[in-house]
Formats: sequence, structure tokens, C-alpha cells
Amino acid sequence: MRIALRSSVILLFVSFILTDAYADEPMTWEDCVHEAGNNHPDLISSSEKLKQARADKIITQSAILPHISSEMNRNRTGITAKNEITGVTTSIVNDTYSYGINGKQLLFDGFKTFHDIGAASETIKAFHYDYAVASSNVRLSLMTAFAGLLRAQELVSITEEIASRRKQNLELVTLRYEAGREHKGSLLTAEADLAQAELEVTQAKRNVALAQRQLTKALGREKLTHVSVTGNFETADTDRSRPDFEKLADHTPFLNELIARKEAARFGFKSAKADFFPEVYVNGSWGRSASYWPPDGEQWSAGVSLSFPIIEGGSRIAKVSKAKAQLNQAQADERSGRDSILFTLEEAWTEFQNAIDKIVVQRRYLQAAEERAKIANAQYSTGLISFDSWIIIEDGLVSAKKSFLDHRANMLVAEANWIQAKGGLLEYER
Repeated sequence: MRIALRSSVILLFVSFILTDAYADEPMTWEDCVHEAGNNHPDLISSSEKLKQARADKIITQSAILPHISSEMNRNRTGITAKNEITGVTTSIVNDTYSYGINGKQLLFDGFKTFHDIGAASETIKAFHYDYAVASSNVRLSLMTAFAGLLRAQELVSITEEIASRRKQNLELVTLRYEAGREHKGSLLTAEADLAQAELEVTQAKRNVALAQRQLTKALGREKLTHVSVTGNFETADTDRSRPDFEKLADHTPFLNELIARKEAARFGFKSAKADFFPEVYVNGSWGRSASYWPPDGEQWSAGVSLSFPIIEGGSRIAKVSKAKAQLNQAQADERSGRDSILFTLEEAWTEFQNAIDKIVVQRRYLQAAEERAKIANAQYSTGLISFDSWIIIEDGLVSAKKSFLDHRANMLVAEANWIQAKGGLLEYER
């Protein structure tokens, strides 16, 4: 008795743990945004690119700052000589100790370093906008996944409701068949409809797991977790007026990134041309050296150096040509990108407005289908309409319920595409 009781308690405890482990984790849209902002690999990658660009600028700036180095040496040299007369070999060893510091400062390089710093600054801007683009893309994928799971969850409820209705229909048809007022074909059709409805319930539950997988990926999680989402299919953007697409395009992060890269290429072109100027440095050194330690023989030097390559195989000319081509490419990319952005903005806005309009129509279709089904069900029960007419109306109700759900989910995705086209970041408030 005690062993059985103990086993029952253990089984209940294990069952509770497993149920809790696999229970769905409810998440709001704000929860999803917060987690994706911290964990999504695309955002982490973009953030690291920005850090690299900042470090590159510091490296470039170091060229205009003084360069100071120190050194300490000990050298031993030996000379071995053989006397040709006596045949005696003599070895002499000399030790030399030295230490000192050296420094140099760039005075002029044709403003090459100045242009390199400008290019680095524009590159940092470009990566700032690149992060914004990544954030906008992550928001789109996250909202698509969020709406997908929201739809999948509601579809389970709808299919279960349809299956329950199909079961009631089968019971009604069975009663009429047993009473001799319905033929066997109608009974078999009702049974098939119920089997189809039960299959759709199973499929809807499988689709929830698939939608969870998609949301897990959009959140930046490494493993699949059982999550559920809470929310609705309402949109916050209620402004139906046609926007100024030209103005919107000028503020999108994607276009601003292209502009920053174009300016970086312009500085790069100027830097390449500056290679034709000489480099002028002021340099100096101070130190001590002697054949013993510590050395006390002081020495110093100071001067100005100028370097200018005479023959370099045409590399400077080729660099200028390459930099000019890169600038032309960046300008063309900006022009092409702006044209694409304008089209994408208008396309996304049009699809969003169409999605809103479709919801209004689909809601009316659903209301009509529900009313028709209510009337038809009463008429079939009293024998006023045939099975064929009744089942067509029932099928229409099923189709209207699913279609209305699909259109509501599609409207959320359409809004997400519109926000992404405008450059809305992950933290964009709906």
C-alpha cells in the first residue's frame, strides 16, 4: 500500500514537471521585441560591424598623431685574426650597449590622411544605417512570425469549432436517415465532412509547432521552445491618406546608408589622388651608447624628411582609377536604390490599404454566412431545404471563417511590410 502510494505521488510529480516544462510560454508583442533586440544574430552582427568601423577610424586617425618608440640594445661583435709569421690566432670581443627613444610627426601628406579620416567617418555613418536596416528587417520577420503563430493558434480554435459543428450536423443527418427522410449519400457526405474537419484540427495543431519554430528563429533563440502569443489582429496605422513617398524615401535608413557609402567613396577618391603629393615628417631621436653598462655616451638627432616615390609601376594611377570607379558605382547604387525604395514604399502602402479594405468586405461575408447557416440549419431540421442546399451553405460558413482569419493575419503582415518599407525599427510603436 505504501509503495503504491509513493509511486503514485512520484508519477504525479513527474507529470507536473513535464507538463510545466512543455507548457507554452505566453509572450506579448512587446516581449518579442525586447528579446529579439537582445538576441537576434543579425543585430549582433551589425553591431559588431559598427564597432569595427569605429576602430578603423581610430587606426586611421593615429597617422596624424606623434609616433614615439623606444629601444634598448646589447650587441657583441668578435674579430678573429691569425698572425702569418707566428701562426698565433687572436680573438677580440667588443660589447656595445645602447638605449634611446625615436619620434616622428607627420607634417604634410597632401591631405591624404584627412580624406581617409573623412571616409572612415562616413563608413561609421553607413554602418549606423546598416544597423537600422537590420533592425527594420528583423522587425518584419518577427511580426510575420508573430502574426503566423497568432493565426495558427486561432485556427486551432476555429477548426475545433468546425469539427464540433460537423459532428452536430452528422447527428442531425443520421436522425433523418434513420427516419427514412434522407438518403445514404447524404449520410456518407456528412461523415466525410466530419473526418475532414477532424483532420484539419490535427493539421492546425501541427501548424502551431511550425509557427513556433518560425517565431523561435525570429526571436534569435538557438533552440525550439514552446511559446504562445497574446494579441489581436488590429492595426494602429489608421491614416488612410496618401503619403509623400519622396519625403519618406529621403528618410529611410537604406537610402541614407547608400548616401553615406557614396560620400565615403568620394573621400576615398580624394585620398587616392593625394598619393601624388610628397610625405613630409619631422623626426628626432635621443639616446646613450657605450661599450659598458650603463652607457653614458649621449647622442641625439633632429630633422625633416621628405619622401616621394618616383617609379612604382603605375600603382598610384591604377588606385586613382579604381577609386573613381568605386565613386561612380556608389553614385549609381544610390540612384538605383532610391528608385527601388520609391516603388517599394508605394507598393507596400497600396497592399496595406487593400488589406484593410478586404477586411471590411470579409467581415460582411462572414456575418452573412453565419446568418445564412443559422437559417439553413433550422430549415433543414424541418425539411424545408434539401441536404445539398444546406451543406453548400455550411461549407460557405467554414470557408468564410477561415478566409476572415487569413485576411486578418495578412493585414498585420501588410502593415509590417509598410513599416519596414518606411524604415521602421524593431522598437517601432504600433
